[in-house]
Amino acid sequence: MMYESIRFIILALVVQVILRKLYKAVCSIYFHPLSRFPGPKLWAISNAPYSYWFLGGRQPYKLLDLHRKYGPIVRIAPGELSFNSAQSFKDIYGFRQGHKTFIKSDFYDNGSFASHGVHSIVSERDPGVHGQMRKLLSHAFSASSLGEQEELIAITIDRFVEVVRSRWCDSGSDAGFDIGKAYEMMTFDIIGDLAFGETFQALERTEPHPWIAITLGALTQGALVDTFKRFPILGDIVQVVMPGKLRKLMADTKRNEDMAIGLIKRRIERKTDRKDFMTRILEYRETDRAEATDVELAAHASDFVLAGSETTATALSCITYYLLTTPHARQNLEKEIRDAFTSYDDINDLSTRPLKYLHAVVLEGLRMFPPLPFSLPRVVPKGGDVVDGELLPEGIVVSTSPVAASLDETNFINPFSFKPERWLGMAEDDILDASQPFSLGARGCIGRNLAWLELRTTLAKVLWTFDLELEDPSLDWHRESRMYTLWQKPELQVRAKIRNT
Repeated sequence: MMYESIRFIILALVVQVILRKLYKAVCSIYFHPLSRFPGPKLWAISNAPYSYWFLGGRQPYKLLDLHRKYGPIVRIAPGELSFNSAQSFKDIYGFRQGHKTFIKSDFYDNGSFASHGVHSIVSERDPGVHGQMRKLLSHAFSASSLGEQEELIAITIDRFVEVVRSRWCDSGSDAGFDIGKAYEMMTFDIIGDLAFGETFQALERTEPHPWIAITLGALTQGALVDTFKRFPILGDIVQVVMPGKLRKLMADTKRNEDMAIGLIKRRIERKTDRKDFMTRILEYRETDRAEATDVELAAHASDFVLAGSETTATALSCITYYLLTTPHARQNLEKEIRDAFTSYDDINDLSTRPLKYLHAVVLEGLRMFPPLPFSLPRVVPKGGDVVDGELLPEGIVVSTSPVAASLDETNFINPFSFKPERWLGMAEDDILDASQPFSLGARGCIGRNLAWLELRTTLAKVLWTFDLELEDPSLDWHRESRMYTLWQKPELQVRAKIRNT
C-alpha cells in the first residue's frame, strides 16, 4: 500500500511538471508579449535551440536562414528578438534624440577581469561609467595619437613582410604557409606593443606566446558562459563532472590577467618617449581628470589586444581570400597599388587614403565576413521603445545580426559575391548601411581609425611586394568558419613570390 502511494505521488509530480511545462509553452507561444513576432515555435518556448547553434559554431548562418524564412524580425528565444535591417542597427545601437539608451545585456557580466571586481570598456554595462571610460581611453585613439603611433605600427608590418620574404620566398621553397595565422601574429604584435608597451615577438616565435595561446584558446568561453546563464543547472553539472577542467580554465584566466597587470605596471614604471596607447592615457590620468587603477588599465589593454588584433587579422584574412578567388578584384587592386607607388617606402597611412578601390575592397571584405559576427545583445529600456517600426516592451533582449544583415538578399544583391564596386556607386539597389562592421553610437568601435590604418597599409605593402596564390582553390570560407563570439577561421594556405618590378 505504501509503495502504491509513493508511485502515485511520483506520477502526480511528473504529470504536474509536464503540465506546467506545457502551460508555459502555450503561454510563450500564444500569450507572450512577443507572440506576434515570427520564428520557430521551439525557439519561442526554449533557449535550447539558441544555445545549441551557439555552441556548435554555426549560429550566424542559422540566424541568416531564419531571417530569410521569417523576415527582418525573428523571435530567437522566449524573450529575445533578432533583427537584420539597416534601421535596426540605428535604433538599437545608435544615438536617437529623445530615446533612452539600450544598455548591454547580462551576457557581459562575466567579462575579462570580473574576478578582480572591475569592468573594462567592453564589459561595462552602465552608460555613464562607460562614457567616463571612453573619455579617458579616446585620447589613445585620437587622430594626433594615431599619427604618433604610426611608426610603431609600420615597424611591425614591415617585420611581417620581411618574415614572409625570408621564410617562404628567399628560402627557395615552393611550400605554402597559413597567411591567416601570420596576420594574426602580426596584429597581436602591433596591438600588444601599443597596449602593453612591448611586443609579444609573435612573428619571430616558433611557439605562440603564452598570453596569446591562452587568449585564443579561451575564445569559446563566450558560448559556454552564455549557455550557463540560460541553463544554470548545466554549469552546476559541469562543476561536478569536470572540476579539473574548470579549475584549469580559471587558473589560465587568472594567469593571463596577472600577466596583463604585470605588463601594465612595467609600462607605467618605464619612463619613455615612445608613443603608444598608454602615453596619452597616462598623461590624462595624471592630470587628475580621470580615475583609473592599474588593474582597470590592464583590463582595458587586454580588451584592446583581443578585440583589436583578432578582428583585424580576420579582416585581412577574409579580404585576402576573396581577392585570391575573385580575379578581377585582385587585378584591379594590384594595378591601383602598383601604379600608385614607385617604392615600397612610399606606402603609409596618408598615401593609401586616396586609393578608392582599396577602400572599396576593405568595405566589401568587412561586409562579406563581419570581423565581429556575434549579435551584440541589448535590453529595451524602461517604458519600451521602437525598433525597426515595432513598439517593443521593456526588458526584451534585442540585437542585429551582422551576418544576417550583410548576407541577406533583401539588403544586398547577390550577397555572397565579392563586388567592391558596390561601394563605388555601382550598386544602387544595395542597402549599404546594412553593413556596420564597427557598430554604431557610443558603443561603436573606439579603434576603427587604427583598424583602417592597419588594413590599408598592410594590404598595400603585401600586394606591392608579393604575388600570392591560393593553395586550395576549392576552399569555401563561409562553410569552414565557426563562431564562438569571435570567428574560428579555416587555414588560409597561400604561396608567395616576390613580384617582378
